[in-house]
Amino acid sequence: MSSELNAIVVQRIEVSPGLVILRVVPEGWELPEFEPGQYAVLALPGSAQRTTISDPEAKPSAPDKLIKRAYSIASSSKAKEYMEFYVSLVPSGQLTPRLFKLRSGDRVWLSPKAKGVFTLDNVEKDRHVAFLATGTGLAPYMSMLRTQLTCGTPTHYAVLHGARHSWDLGYRSELMTLRRLCSNFSYLPTISRPQSEAVEWAGHAGYLQDLWRSRALADEWGFEPSRETTDIFICGNPAMVDDMVEILAEEGYVEHKRRQHGQVHVERYW
Repeated sequence: MSSELNAIVVQRIEVSPGLVILRVVPEGWELPEFEPGQYAVLALPGSAQRTTISDPEAKPSAPDKLIKRAYSIASSSKAKEYMEFYVSLVPSGQLTPRLFKLRSGDRVWLSPKAKGVFTLDNVEKDRHVAFLATGTGLAPYMSMLRTQLTCGTPTHYAVLHGARHSWDLGYRSELMTLRRLCSNFSYLPTISRPQSEAVEWAGHAGYLQDLWRSRALADEWGFEPSRETTDIFICGNPAMVDDMVEILAEEGYVEHKRRQHGQVHVERYW
């Protein structure tokens, strides 16, 4: 089975006890081409060990069978050093408890191709873009920003990111740096449990839907985003996704689909 594991973990970054960033490189083959926003598949066999902070499996996985799951790529498509994945632990899950056990030098299976249509390809030139995410739904946006953001242009970009706690706001330092460096980029994090913070939280509090309704983005940009000027990307918790699609529909936005051009782009991966 080890011969099927075709890639190596070159770096493991622990964001919080339930969130890790894994950087993976192919072993003996070329890193796959991909478009920012696409996903690849990671896998480990059922015989792989689980992290001690996970739950016991209700039904043991077949030891020789690969457990495969799709994960959005967070790394730039231009920097071909590794593929980066932002992973949230599902304590009762099959794969993530095994992925959390991985350390630098460990082997994993990586799909030879990336897939997905959650990209900027359907956004018309010169339109502003707002990226809405909860949790690890931020991953595809990191790839898009790392690959395609140009500072100082008339086109505005924004990340609105929701999490339970401040320590769950992955990539926060990088996004805050981008905000300082790029006049056309805004970063608006919000947490839903500010009362649990060790140090008083001075930022936005509540759910992502509340942050959008607060018009904080209009304050940042200096103008109100609208379907005439702005495309919205949504990725993360299914309840948030459904709520935001409904909220945006009330504001006149249309969801983009294969046979219908729209301004709202949705990734439903749960």
